[in-house]
Amino acid sequence: MFGKKKTVSTIDKDQLELIENAQKRIKQKKRLYVHFVVFLIGSIFFIVANNFLAIGETYVLAGQGWWFYLVLAWLLLVIYHFVSVFITNKFMGKDWEKEQLEKLVNQQQKRIDKLKKGFLKEETKLAQSQAYNEAKEETPPVLKKKSNNLTIIVAAGENNAIGKDNDLIWHLSDDLKRFKALTNGHHIIMGRKTFESFPKPLPNRTHIVITRQADYKVPDGVIVVNNLDEAIDAARSDQQPFIIGGGEIYKQSLDIAGRLEITRVHSKFDDADTFFPEIDETKWTESERTSNNADEKHAYSFSFITYLKK
Repeated sequence: MFGKKKTVSTIDKDQLELIENAQKRIKQKKRLYVHFVVFLIGSIFFIVANNFLAIGETYVLAGQGWWFYLVLAWLLLVIYHFVSVFITNKFMGKDWEKEQLEKLVNQQQKRIDKLKKGFLKEETKLAQSQAYNEAKEETPPVLKKKSNNLTIIVAAGENNAIGKDNDLIWHLSDDLKRFKALTNGHHIIMGRKTFESFPKPLPNRTHIVITRQADYKVPDGVIVVNNLDEAIDAARSDQQPFIIGGGEIYKQSLDIAGRLEITRVHSKFDDADTFFPEIDETKWTESERTSNNADEKHAYSFSFITYLKK
């Protein structure tokens, strides 16, 4: 159900503008250098052509040979080019440098503010987790016979296969998008093996991990409990917490959940080692179904089905 994180470029618009303008500046200086070299070589050529090769020797204007005026005109062009690059051109001048510096400083300040908000959010989650873990040591778990706001979300084959070797058997792009859209911003309850199948905790979701292991180590903000009742109690502030696996947690929660969001993959997977329990049609009623055909992004046809507890 989980896709790979996309790589995001770290070069923003202001940094890109700075790089592009620096490249333009380098090109300007190179052109000026080439202009100056060509001027020197051309001037020497004109002088040699007139004084040593006698080319245009008889052509004199105001007491000077033709080469003098050509060199003078060429020199004026070089001077004009030099002035436009280093004196009158405001490109990368003091005002421009100040403007770019202010942009970068403001940008860095925004990043610092964003990091501060992230730290505050993580500290809040950590405090909630610690407060809950301390409270559960003093208070016995409250058994819940039924939770109408508890939702099970699962993708299962026609034979109820859901995985093999702690991983999915298929990759359905639309199923991953649906899982993200439904669980975003909510508490997600799972067993230890399901949690360990993630490269890292999923963003914008509060993870509640059920395990019998003592002193199980988890990242900050992840809540660890010992059974399903404690997990439901930990998610009591959420209007719609989700059960996301694995097989044993699904079995325990099927009788107390009020909603089932299932992606039914229309194929059998006999080599699976984890299965979803059979849905008792006398206890559940189908309220919505959307069918999808196999295509270049989906190797199997599948249906999104919503069940509600009767």
